[in-house]
Amino acid sequence: MLPVLPFALLLGAAPPPPVAGVSVMVRGPGGQPIANAVVTIHLIGRDTPSARPGSGYAVRQQNIQFAPFLTVVPVNADVSFPNFDAVRHQVYSFSPAKRFELKLYAREQNRTVRFDRAGPVSLGCNIHDQMTAFIYVADSAFTAKTDASGNVVLNGVPQGPISVGVWHPYLRSPGNQVSHTINLGGGAREAFTVTLRPPPATSSSY
Repeated sequence: MLPVLPFALLLGAAPPPPVAGVSVMVRGPGGQPIANAVVTIHLIGRDTPSARPGSGYAVRQQNIQFAPFLTVVPVNADVSFPNFDAVRHQVYSFSPAKRFELKLYAREQNRTVRFDRAGPVSLGCNIHDQMTAFIYVADSAFTAKTDASGNVVLNGVPQGPISVGVWHPYLRSPGNQVSHTINLGGGAREAFTVTLRPPPATSSSY
């Protein structure tokens, strides 16, 4: 009995490239872990797949703070801004990726904004200057933020040349980001050592 070949091979099409996982560690100059760093992989010389928006993205207003401090969403994601405080808030952003302003709204009310352009978005409240948070709108499906240990793993990355980028709102580098270019031939481990600026005086710790 003759072997059955995949349909793509019968047509002479090249099989899809093998995939691998990429582990990324982000540390400070003293080796301390950097949490809430956004790690993004872009394929070089090939189209980078984008993620489809899901549901349930939310940035809460609670205890006169935003939570979480950093949210990663794909392009065209709808993000809700529920208010759990006893006071009113007025959420806004002047960032190029998304400029908006939500008029004053009270406890147990909610507003939703669609983020339709890739890039970082800085959030603030016109009433409470100490409220600061960020939304990173990703154009790559291979995007996630580091955990409390400064680590993140991105799986399913096609092998070949890739760019691995790290962004953090306080990273001391042009555009708040740095990147490495590697030729992914299997599972890879990338380490970044970065320096952060102190948060603005009006921001809370995170």
